[in-house]
Amino acid sequence: MKVLKFGGTSVGSPQRMKEVCDLITDGQQKIVVLSAMSGTTNSLVEIADYIKKKNPEAANNVINKLSSLYVQHVDNLYEDKSHAEKIHTYLQGIFAHLHNLTTEDHTPSLEKEILAQGELMSTNMVTALLQERGVKVKLIGALHFMRTDANGEPDQSYIKKHLKDILAQHPDYDIYITQGFICLNHEGHTDNLQRGGSDYTACLIGAALVAQEIQIWTDIDGMHNNDPRFVQGTQPVRQLNFEEAAELAYFGAKILHPTCIQPARYAGVPVRLLNTMDPSAPGTLIDNHMQWGTIKAVAAKDGITAIKIVSSRMLLATGFLRKVFEIFEVHKTPIDMVTTSEVGLTLTIDNNSRLALIVEELKKYGTVEVDTDMCIVCVVGDLRWENVGYESRISEALAQIPIRMISYGGSDHNISFLIRATDKEATLKALSAKLFQAKA
Repeated sequence: MKVLKFGGTSVGSPQRMKEVCDLITDGQQKIVVLSAMSGTTNSLVEIADYIKKKNPEAANNVINKLSSLYVQHVDNLYEDKSHAEKIHTYLQGIFAHLHNLTTEDHTPSLEKEILAQGELMSTNMVTALLQERGVKVKLIGALHFMRTDANGEPDQSYIKKHLKDILAQHPDYDIYITQGFICLNHEGHTDNLQRGGSDYTACLIGAALVAQEIQIWTDIDGMHNNDPRFVQGTQPVRQLNFEEAAELAYFGAKILHPTCIQPARYAGVPVRLLNTMDPSAPGTLIDNHMQWGTIKAVAAKDGITAIKIVSSRMLLATGFLRKVFEIFEVHKTPIDMVTTSEVGLTLTIDNNSRLALIVEELKKYGTVEVDTDMCIVCVVGDLRWENVGYESRISEALAQIPIRMISYGGSDHNISFLIRATDKEATLKALSAKLFQAKA
């Protein structure tokens, strides 16, 4: 069995929903994970924000606009009036529920209840469309099997047991439809998976069932070897190792969240990135295979701040690094890159919300310098140190780029450079010209 996930743009209009139904009705049994229609989640966030601001009138106005949009979609989606009326009735219940929620006090639980409605609507609409076409389809609610534990992490044993029980109870369907993103928490309240959203749902399902393949359908044809917004002539990368894909996702490739593919990686289930707008394109395959001796792609991560701590006391001072890292841990601020010398330490962060407090504490241990508006550019592939000359090729490409930091050796698949944000485009173009012969 395969697991297919379609994002918001893939189900963003009646025509797109029909195209998705065309894609998934190929006679093979599968589970299909759907996001909310594009734009819906933003509207739901807006509704929750108005409730938080104690402005129910504005919240109800947004609900009415969203309701009108869905009425138009339903009128253009179905040929059979009975299916259209069924979905109209269902959606009326959803929007009546949202109207009722505007009278309640805002809580995190209430907001998550509101956000869940988008996926509930899209999955019911697509299920009804498949039923109209005579497809043997079963809607299985994610809230019946997808749950997080007390730490907010997916409860994978619970997911596996309850999902398999549901499928065993309903074995004779060609297609199973479910919601991405939403789940229950360990207390039984509506919640969401946060990191990776619907992609995470698909990978958790695929891992639980040890699926044949997990397909992530978006509006681009897989991961590219550079950012096409800045570099002309980029090409899709046809194959990535899970570690390479995670590095690219972490350092700026927005098509995937770095966490979401981990369940698939551990279960040994390949993940394929495909394009709903061009279904014939091969996309990108992510699996445990490593193509040795190749450089795969370049990615960039914006919004980076570099922090340098210089202390003459650092030399041979036991516990210095521990004390520094504990400051970031206390302030729940992850660190991206780290370089050290005998008397200094430089590291980078991508969240400045606690920067002032962090700097104040770091001043206890030395002189602190801060550089903002920085960017991390990483090159991903087989970059083991035995591959003589790879680092020099990459460095040659950046001969005219001022480099603040270099990180190499922490991974066999990544070499990273810290540069000014203003040098990002020139850096990406230079790397493509040297590594991939793309048009710069």
